[in-house]
Amino acid sequence: MRFNPAFPRFHIPLCLLAIAACGGSSAKDEGPNNPPRAGILSLPSGWNTIEPGGETTCARGDPFEYLVRPGTVNRLIVEFRGGGACWSAATCSPGDDIFQETVGDDPLTTGIYDHDNPDNPFRDWHHVYIPYCTGDIHWGDNVATYGEGSSAVNVRHKGAVNVRAALDWVYANVPAPEKIFVTGCSAGAYGSILWSAHLREHYKNASVVQFADSGAGVITDAFFNDSLPSWKPEGAYPMWIPGLDPAELVNLYVLYEKIGAHYPDMRLSQYNTVHDEDQIFFFSAMGGGGAEAWSEAMRASVDHIEASTPNFSAYLAAGSAHCILWRPEFYTLESGGARLVRWLDALVNGEPPPSVACDDCGSP
Repeated sequence: MRFNPAFPRFHIPLCLLAIAACGGSSAKDEGPNNPPRAGILSLPSGWNTIEPGGETTCARGDPFEYLVRPGTVNRLIVEFRGGGACWSAATCSPGDDIFQETVGDDPLTTGIYDHDNPDNPFRDWHHVYIPYCTGDIHWGDNVATYGEGSSAVNVRHKGAVNVRAALDWVYANVPAPEKIFVTGCSAGAYGSILWSAHLREHYKNASVVQFADSGAGVITDAFFNDSLPSWKPEGAYPMWIPGLDPAELVNLYVLYEKIGAHYPDMRLSQYNTVHDEDQIFFFSAMGGGGAEAWSEAMRASVDHIEASTPNFSAYLAAGSAHCILWRPEFYTLESGGARLVRWLDALVNGEPPPSVACDDCGSP
């Protein structure tokens, strides 16, 4: 997916949006019966591009920006874009196309972005869309050098810096949302689980639901020990949670367990296909096995979270497609007798649904 260049572009100081905090107003028709519209409601309808500047950056030094779409209800989506990852000279060299290295122009018109579809549980919600261009699953805070000599390449793994800039804007401009849906596809799935804890800690009175779209966290020990440290993600970990040991995060289920136990009112979830081609590709690139090895490890990880975390639900679909949030099939996909969009609606707005899995998952 790529951003639509027709989106309005703004470089808006935080103060001008959080009008109440500035002690002023920019509302054209302000009056006793029409109070000023502050924060996110002061934005034009549709998608707005915000350029935070400061220390934010993409992997090669290109500027970072994020999108905000005001809604009509006091509910908020915080979404993290996907787009691969890089951790070595081979994966981080320019032109390798293994990760999204600039902010693109995504159309944001289908799937969860179809705001005219009456089946969309989120059609009226505020939506903050955080792009991804740092190769570090939204966790990093480092400038790493890969390779040597004339072939050396520097990568700005500043995903956590970019996220904090976007969340600072959210905190200032959406002061008390009733509900928050924290989600993301692929690399954004890992952003969703990590940063959901930060959002829950900040918005203590909000109902927070997390949904990881196609990010099961199946990695190799070698990747965790030798490659992930180049991102320096430690500063993003929710270390206020008792018992959270970064050394144990080679198993992503630990993050789900610790967040779920610390915030039992949260709802945590994952969506995967049984032979997700992209997740299998990256597992193999890390030195792991093939499709069956990844699928077996994915199922074992999900089973582990289900057994230890009562506020977790999983949705497993047949096939090998990667990510569902942006696809038109978001509204038609069924697995285990449950239609995904209805299952997700229950997760967010009703009683927590049980986990579901494909009856005949098939082979890769």
